[in-house]
Amino acid sequence: MEINKIGNNAGVVWNVLNANGKMTEAKLKKETALASADFYTALGWLAREGKLSTIVETRCGKDCEYYTLNA
Repeated sequence: MEINKIGNNAGVVWNVLNANGKMTEAKLKKETALASADFYTALGWLAREGKLSTIVETRCGKDCEYYTLNA
């Protein structure tokens, strides 16, 4: 996979999170409209750069995991 493509996809993910705040994996993947491999490499890019975090919240007795941008 081309490094520029991964960087561009990371920008897509970052922009969606920046516009919408914390999101579940399913919602974030749907909003970015990236293929699975592209989506997960973009997440890895952002995580490696320290720009992405996960938050686990318990709602109605169920753990829900969200992605969010670091401040």
